[in-house]
Amino acid sequence: MESLQKSTLLHQGAPSNGQIFCQLQKTCTNIRVISPAQSWCFSSSQHKQMISKNILLIQSFLKDVSQNCHGRFPRAVSAKINDRFLILAHGSNQVAETKLQPEYVEGHSESHSTDSVQRQDMKGSVPAKSVDTYTKGEVNEKTNAFLEQLTSYPEVEPTVSHPLQLSHEFKLRSACGRRQNQSGLGIAEFLKGKRILITGATGFLAKVLLEKILREQPDVGQLYLLINADSTEKAKERLVTEVQGSQLFHLIKSNWGNAETFEEFMGQKLIAIAGNVTREGLGLEESKEKELAEKVDVIVNSAATTKFDERYDVAFDINTKGPVHLLEFGKKCPNLQLFLHISTAYVNGERSGRITEMSFPMNTSITNEYRQGKARKELNVKEEIALIEKMQERSDLQSATSLNMKKLGFQRAKLHGWQDTYVFTKAMGEMLLGHERGNVPVVIVRPSVVESTLMQPFSGWMEGIRMLDPIVIAYGKGLANAFLADPKGVLDVIPADMVVNATLAAMAKHAGQPGLTVYQIGSSVVNPLIFERLADLTYEHFRSHPFVDQNGVPIVTPKLRLFKDKISFRVFNYLNSELPRRLGRHLPWSKKNISETRRTLFDSAAQQITHLIEIYTPYTFYKGRFDISNTKMLHSELSPAEKEAFGFEVSSIDWDHYMKNVHFPGLRKYVLRGRNTTTRL
Repeated sequence: MESLQKSTLLHQGAPSNGQIFCQLQKTCTNIRVISPAQSWCFSSSQHKQMISKNILLIQSFLKDVSQNCHGRFPRAVSAKINDRFLILAHGSNQVAETKLQPEYVEGHSESHSTDSVQRQDMKGSVPAKSVDTYTKGEVNEKTNAFLEQLTSYPEVEPTVSHPLQLSHEFKLRSACGRRQNQSGLGIAEFLKGKRILITGATGFLAKVLLEKILREQPDVGQLYLLINADSTEKAKERLVTEVQGSQLFHLIKSNWGNAETFEEFMGQKLIAIAGNVTREGLGLEESKEKELAEKVDVIVNSAATTKFDERYDVAFDINTKGPVHLLEFGKKCPNLQLFLHISTAYVNGERSGRITEMSFPMNTSITNEYRQGKARKELNVKEEIALIEKMQERSDLQSATSLNMKKLGFQRAKLHGWQDTYVFTKAMGEMLLGHERGNVPVVIVRPSVVESTLMQPFSGWMEGIRMLDPIVIAYGKGLANAFLADPKGVLDVIPADMVVNATLAAMAKHAGQPGLTVYQIGSSVVNPLIFERLADLTYEHFRSHPFVDQNGVPIVTPKLRLFKDKISFRVFNYLNSELPRRLGRHLPWSKKNISETRRTLFDSAAQQITHLIEIYTPYTFYKGRFDISNTKMLHSELSPAEKEAFGFEVSSIDWDHYMKNVHFPGLRKYVLRGRNTTTRL
């Protein structure tokens, strides 16, 4: 068995106050220590060797435990860890025995000897076996079982499929915290007086976040909104027209009683800052940058371009460079408690199966994860910057035209295992954040497809046409009755208010806690929405609430057909759409007397559907399923009152109700604004 040159007593992926990591430089045969609670696997001779070489590190760890551990573990558990290392530090001749009280583990007992370990877990006994003869895999299995004994309570259900997929210290802290802390995360109290810098504030999700903060905690400090504008006056104008004027804020407005007090309140809380994340220093003058930095407690980066086929240089500037520019500003903020980055679950690219909530190491290429020894496709983010600049300089060949830049983005994304330019540039932004963050606490929130609000501030609110909504609209207007999608596939959808609630919970939990934590917020694992069912719900909605044409006649729509292959889809589309438009009344199944206006609409719709198929196919046949173990544990730490106000239990969503009674009506009310005719898509 290959010796391990370095073992870690405290998992390096876990947050640790003071960044205390006890590194063991002594070679340990067949052993890999993963967390403090697992050091029981070593023999007494190995304990002595480790202690003699690492006494200062262990003393430092004990100091960290005594000063900071009780905020993350129940006092009894941290005391056991503390006692465990005290025994080791005093050079015990035997492997210290860790006895767990019945309050924590029922039916657990274990005994130790100098050269062997014999233990009995909750399912039965395991024969004694020499520690030195264990394989690394066996040791990991036993240590993980031991950690499960520490963290398992009757009311806590395991939420990770494999113990090594999640930071052990994070898992222990979260599981124990639920039993100990009955008051929740204190989200509303945390927001009180906080000064938060938010980018992308004119976007859909950021507006829901702003509204939620102002409604739940009117005593929040200032919300500084970085708005892309040439001057402060223009930034204020955009704030008033695009944010405050949104129908989303009507509930807050009604709570204040009249427009004058509402505007006064919003003027005190929302501060427009003219700037741009694509520029170093956020495009601010040095004096203004310094003044703003002194005021900020939390940064939320929601700025992004979400176009799948955006120009590569534009997407790179916003989605990749933007987070780094904002992070560099954050490092200048003396009071900064947290940098929270809104990403997307689809940064996982073309991965398949259950995808865990893991951060990206720098220069990760997803292609290399499944090439199995074939030629590797190396990704270098800095070289991507150079490639873009090179194309921009070759103006004589017009290589930097919009079309060429779009093609370049798709080519680079596909080369390294991503679906399109959007998710590729977002993934590189995450890589740079992880690489450059230093000591800044970072949380990355990855929602899947964000759609209309489920309940707060009212159901169905949305802004702009999102994901498959163009298909829904075209279908309702009788312009499309088929699409290319796996009928048994999953569309991972999440309501916007749940994303915001999870974001605020993560903010309250991790502020001031070093480390990088990822939360995926999606439904594909715990509550999947199947495309076949979505098609049925779409048909049922428009059957009972049809669009009407210019003459007020209800538009009758057939059942929406889904096809798994392009050939079948094209044949069906040709026979049912293109051919009838060309031959008209000569075909028995075609509609008679189709007007020229109607024909034009059909042609326009066909072009749009073709375009949507090109960019959506990687998502309508997506094989990845987003694990949300971290998010489930976060939700379990909310108090009952917080679950009412800030809940994000994805498994509770009734998709039939959401689609038919919330999303589709919201799409018609807030996006189409009651336009039920076929005069336009």
